[in-house]
Amino acid sequence: MSTEALAALAAAIEETVWATPGVRTVYRSGSLISNLLRAGAAALGARKEDEPIVSVVPSGAGVSVEASIGVDAGGGAGDTLRAVRAAVDSVLAERGVPRDSLTLTVVHVQTRE
Repeated sequence: MSTEALAALAAAIEETVWATPGVRTVYRSGSLISNLLRAGAAALGARKEDEPIVSVVPSGAGVSVEASIGVDAGGGAGDTLRAVRAAVDSVLAERGVPRDSLTLTVVHVQTRE
């Protein structure tokens, strides 16, 4: 899969994750160090700041997807994670791309006050 195709797939998955009920925020996946390096590369012009924040990389016969999300406390993190998984699988199925792995991390639970 080409770099452009991976970027388009990541953008489509990110859009779908944002649209999933219960998702309040989508964060850039990865460690603090990798995010700092990515930000530095963007500042130097070596990387675009508007790249998708969902990670999609070739893996095995398909792709590995990684996303970090903030969820609404009222919806239940487990239910939201299941909905995001189904949404990501739907995008991949529509494009005929097998999923090798999917890592979803809840990094924030937002309460309504």
